[in-house]
Formats: sequence, structure tokens, C-alpha cells
Amino acid sequence: MTLAIGPVPIDGRAFLAPMSGVTDVGLRRLARRFGASLVISEMVASQELARGDEEARMRAEGEGVLPHVVQIAGCDPHWMAEGARVAAEAGADIIDINMGCPAKKVTGGWAGSALMRDLDHAMRLVEAVVAAVRVPVTLKMRLGWDDASRNAPELARRAEAAGVRLVTVHGRTRQQFYKGSADWAAVAAVRAATSLPLVVNGDITDAADAREALRLSGADAVMVGRAAVGRPWLVGEIARDLAGDADRPGAAPDAETRGAAAVEHYETLLSLYGREMGLRHARKHLAAYAEHAIALGSARARIERARIVTSETPQHVIAALRAMFADVPLEDAA
Repeated sequence: MTLAIGPVPIDGRAFLAPMSGVTDVGLRRLARRFGASLVISEMVASQELARGDEEARMRAEGEGVLPHVVQIAGCDPHWMAEGARVAAEAGADIIDINMGCPAKKVTGGWAGSALMRDLDHAMRLVEAVVAAVRVPVTLKMRLGWDDASRNAPELARRAEAAGVRLVTVHGRTRQQFYKGSADWAAVAAVRAATSLPLVVNGDITDAADAREALRLSGADAVMVGRAAVGRPWLVGEIARDLAGDADRPGAAPDAETRGAAAVEHYETLLSLYGREMGLRHARKHLAAYAEHAIALGSARARIERARIVTSETPQHVIAALRAMFADVPLEDAA
């Protein structure tokens, strides 16, 4: 099956989800190299990006990532349009609109999934962004604000009419946050409402989940989020499985390759944000890499986990990351 977002071809059916504070350019670059079909930037506040805020610019960075997708968030049509324009002029190939974030600091400002409480206003944002840029615009949403207002099908239908080229649906309402289980079958109502390419998101942790999510939802592709943290190779593995190519020799990275990826990601964070801020940004990723190495049987990772998360000495962290994965039994690393 061949997917495209407007004129942009997509080479598979497994995407890396945008995750605030997580999907920095280092993680996205690695995931794409390991075979993820598409990777999306972490959420960027449209007004901050339009006004030239440096951290917003770093969140939207896409060097070495093609296609480059920037996700923007906001509640004002003017600033959404301006943020989209800035992102496109800086090289974004696709603009994604966030109407799925459940965080109180986002919904409290009537952005993210709060927009699903007022579809007329949500559509004003969509129309402003589509009119502002020549690149394709996509939309990420939830099932609705709560169980009494599961309006994702209506929003998808109206977004298609306004020129959106793909929709992604997380199988929970905003009020569920991340509790319970994602309802992949509920996404089928969106499939029935639109002919757009549809992506199903939520609780997809491996290839078996991906196949089941596609079956129940009728979606064209899956989006993988939290399960990929500390495993930038995971989305590519799922993409190959969905393409019937999971057994290709060399497809699964060995322990040394995984360790090198962790080191590269760490070094990219320090380079992108500078030492002080980079160390803070790296902590969640270091903990996730260590947890993954432990799961693969690394005794060294158990010893080093706490130390590398708090270490302010990059040389120690780099040596420890390499040692963690070198300690993984080879038969378990494939």
C-alpha cells in the first residue's frame, strides 16, 4: 500500500508520534534512519515560533529529517497561520495541527484537545493554516473531549473539506488523558466519515498491536508514541513488519548499533541545547535507554542507570551508554 500526504510520498505505514519534550530532532533523525515511515516534531507553540523564540525554533528543528513535519499548537487563527508560515519558510514539508494534547496547561488556554469543544473555532484555525502555506496540512485529534462528545468523525469530515490532507486519531477522549486503553475500534467511525489517509494512535507498542489497531480501526497507518522512547529503532521495526519485510537480514539493529544510537542522541541534545539545558533534556532519554538495556539483560545498565541520569560529565555518560549495550547478551539483542 502506497501512502502520500498531498504531493509528499510516504514510504511505509508506521509513524513516530509527536511528543512534547521528547521528539527532538536527534530522536527523529535516528527513528527515520532506522526506518520509521514518518516522524513529527514535538508540539511547537505557534505564537512563540512566529515571534522568533529560540527554544520554539529548536523544537521545530528538522536538519537531516525528510520529510520534515512540524506540529504547531495554539488557539488564535492569526498566530497559527503565522507559525505555520514560519515553519514552512524554514523548510517544513508538512504542517501538523495539534488538537489532541490533553495537558491542562495547553487545554487551559483553549488549545490542543480543548479545540474539540468548539468545532467552529477549531475550523477557523484549520482554514487559516491551510490558507497560509503551500505545503500539506495534517491534523491530529482525539476521539472527542469526553464520552458525551465523541466528535472526531465530524471534525475529520470538516477538516477534509477545508483542505487537510491526513488525520491522526488517538483512541481516547481528552478526559481519559492516558488512562485505560486506547479504543482502536472507535477510530473506525472516523474512517467511515472521511476518505483522507487515516492514522490510528494510542497504546501501540509492537508489530502485533499495530496489525490489530489497523484491523479494528480501518486506518491506513499507525502512530507509535511512548513505546519508542529509548528505542528509536522500534517504529522502523513495525514499519518493516507491516510491509512484510520484518525478516530482512540486518533489519534489527545489534547491541553495538543500539549503543551508538543512544550516544548519538545524547550528543545531539548537548549540541542542540548547549551543555546545561542539554543535560536536562537528556535525562528522560537516558533513563529510557537504560531501561531498554536492562530489559535486554544488561547487568551494567542496572548499575549505571541512576548515575547516568544525574551525571554532568558527558564523557562518563557516553562510556556508560556504550558499556550498557555491550553488556547485552548477543542472542537477546537481535
